[in-house]
Parts: sequence; C-alpha cells; structure tokens
Amino acid sequence: MRKNFGKMQAALENQLHLFDMFAAVWALMKSSMFRSVALLFLIPAGVFSATNVVNLSHYDMMRPDFTTMRRQGIVGVIHEATYPPFVRDPKYLDRQMGALQAGLLWGAYHYGNGSDPIRQADHFLSVVSSAWAQANPAVRPSAGVLLVLDFEKNGHYPGGTMRADQAVAFVERIRSRTGVYPGIYSGEYHLGQVLNSARVTPAQRQTLTNCWLWVANYSKQPRATAPWNYWALWQYCGDGKCGLPRSAYPISIANIRKAELNVFRGSRSDLADFWQRRAWNPSGGAPRRESKLTAEL
Repeated sequence: MRKNFGKMQAALENQLHLFDMFAAVWALMKSSMFRSVALLFLIPAGVFSATNVVNLSHYDMMRPDFTTMRRQGIVGVIHEATYPPFVRDPKYLDRQMGALQAGLLWGAYHYGNGSDPIRQADHFLSVVSSAWAQANPAVRPSAGVLLVLDFEKNGHYPGGTMRADQAVAFVERIRSRTGVYPGIYSGEYHLGQVLNSARVTPAQRQTLTNCWLWVANYSKQPRATAPWNYWALWQYCGDGKCGLPRSAYPISIANIRKAELNVFRGSRSDLADFWQRRAWNPSGGAPRRESKLTAEL
C-alpha cells in the first residue's frame, strides 16, 4: 500500500504541476487579451494617436503659426467657412493659404441653422470652391478639402437650430454635388438627444451614418454614439476648456494658448488616408450650379 500510495502521490503532484502551468498560461492569455482591449477602448488620447487636428474660426483672433503646428505634430486644420445667415468666415481664405503653404491638410465646416438646408449647402460649397481656386496649385494637397456640417445647438447665430431632417437634406445636397458625404460634428450629448427623438425616422438616421462622425466631449472619451458604431474624430478641447489630464491632453498648440484640439481614431498615416478618401477636390471638377437664389447671395 505504501508503494501504491507513493505512486498515487507522485501522479497527483504531476497533475498539480500541470494545473499550475495551465493556470499561468491562462493568466498570461487573459492579461494579453485585456491589454488588447485596453488599447482599443480604455487608454486615452495616445491610443489612437496624439493630438493631430486643429479646428479654427473667425473667433480665433490670433494669426496661427501653422509651421510650428506642423512641427508639433498637427496633420490637418478644419476651419469654419460659412455661418448663418449665409456669411463667409472672413479669416477662412487667408488661413487656408497659410496652412497649405505649411504643408497641412485642409478642411472646412459650415455652422448650420434652421433655415433652408439646400441654400446652406450651396453657399458653403460656393465659398469653399472659390477659396480653393485661389490657392497655389503647387501647394494644394491632392486630397482636396474635408467637408463638415457643424450640427450643434445654435445659441448665438440667427435662424434657430438645425433639425435632423434638415441635416439629412444638407448632407444629401453635398453628396449630390461633390460625390462625397461630409462629416457630422456635434457634442455627444446634443447628438444623442436629437437623434434619439421619436421625430427622427430610421431612414434619416441611416442616411446620416453615411457621414463620418466628429464628436465633442471635453471630460471623457466619447462612447459609440448611435446610429454610428464609432467616432472618427474626437474634439477633447474647446477654447482651452478641457477636464482631462494636461499631460495627455494639451490645451494649446503653437501660438494658440486656448485651442480647439482633436484626436483622430488611427495613426498619422491613417489620417492622411482618411482625408484622401473623404475629402472633396474642387479643382477636380466644378460643382453643379447653385440655385439662382443662393448664387445671388
């Protein structure tokens, strides 16, 4: 019996040793899986990339140092081109010239209101196309201009807030005239509040998902915002307002002390590819003629 007991004890020890090995391997696998998930969902700005896009408007009074921006890692600039009621941003053209000369990618956004969305889209494209035609062809990137609808609560321009059905009409007009859908920019809370309304139809939500999502949240990384599965661009800082750690989320860039800064969901090369696929090149073909009413503005 002692001999048999010794054999049984040795076998048991071998089994326990194997169990320990399996436990260690499983713990390592879980750790690896956790790290992979963390890389996708938990780590802040550095996960996708560093701060790499700046947005500007006529409210930014300084003369931006685009050369320093590029040296500090900025890849692209998205500037307000038009705002209610059918006004050209007076700083748009000059800053387009400066950014292109510095080798940065260029984008334009329209601040929407509750007036006729077709007229708004036509006016926006007219301004963007006219400014692009004045740029030096030697410095114009082949990608063209990344277009965006600023779809947020309108509290300081005339015309009220753009509705979801008006946003749909706007983006469809942009697509019909340029061949591409623009991005949709909004605060995470406003976007969820508006698009979860019973007044918005499934068809309207589906149309908007053809647009890429640019979402603002100054206190935390945005969650997936229905009907989109993910955001492409995250504005984490607006006019220097940011509730996130400064070490990972700076609030200034170049000579702009209180900037509007963004993180793209991907690497720098991914961002350049995204711009190439999503932008509109006005020099590649003139947009369709605007309505007479809009052209007269």
